[in-house]
Amino acid sequence: MAIIKHSEQRVGVFIDTQNLYHSAKNLYRARVNFSNVLKDSVAGRRLIRARAYVVTTDTAEEKSFFEALAKIGIETRTKDLQVFFGGAKKADWDVGLAVDAITAAPNLDTIILVTGDGDFVPLVQYLQVHDGCQVEVVSFGRSTSGKLKEAADDFLDLDLEAKRYLLNYRPMRRTPGRGGMPANGQPESGVDEIGEKLGVE
Repeated sequence: MAIIKHSEQRVGVFIDTQNLYHSAKNLYRARVNFSNVLKDSVAGRRLIRARAYVVTTDTAEEKSFFEALAKIGIETRTKDLQVFFGGAKKADWDVGLAVDAITAAPNLDTIILVTGDGDFVPLVQYLQVHDGCQVEVVSFGRSTSGKLKEAADDFLDLDLEAKRYLLNYRPMRRTPGRGGMPANGQPESGVDEIGEKLGVE
């Protein structure tokens, strides 16, 4: 379908921070340039809200990270990392992000989901059918669910200009099909310290 983008279009951006981080780390061993991701996602339209969903781990660098996001117009919602008996860890913002997007939809023309997680396909379909929103997905193509790409009205593949969307970027040689990651961009075991994992230029 034809994608509509104009300066008066009301846009909301919802960022699955953990997913984007792990994609950048596993594919490029680099950090995300959130400023450029936001700028190119909005593409000159009317930004109503940009919100990042972050799992906190009680590190000293979290405050500076949140302040850096605020400077580029991104709000943060935080949730504590859950550590279970035996060392298992859980960090999941899927439901919270979905609820916020559905709640905001009546006041938006376009919703941009910055994630590669295929679990958001039902959300994309709901927003399109029930709210009439144009839904765009932004992520690294190689770690993005194929079904999510198909469901979205538009897909911005950050892999195509990786240098622009990464900090500390260094080209890497990788063998296709090896050393990859789950399609939802989540690690097999645990979540790293936020001070190591998140970068804002």
